[in-house]
Amino acid sequence: MTERPVDEYLEAEVQRLLTERAEVAEQGITVIRRQHTLLLCGEVESVQRRDEILRLVAEQFPGLSVQSDIGVTRTHPPTEAEDLL
Repeated sequence: MTERPVDEYLEAEVQRLLTERAEVAEQGITVIRRQHTLLLCGEVESVQRRDEILRLVAEQFPGLSVQSDIGVTRTHPPTEAEDLL
């Protein structure tokens, strides 16, 4: 199998995959080329979501070197009522 170069076309393909695939549909992840690696940056709501994104990219682009800088946003329900004036 011939390795694909990590270029702007591959970068766009991964970005499109993350945006258009129904099981992910993630617009908050940025794909950045770094030499022979793609860096995925952004925030998601859970560790499971981050793992699903990385699994999908690995499945669709086997052999591609990917680094993750995807953080998990900590969301907590409100602890008290908000007063609206």
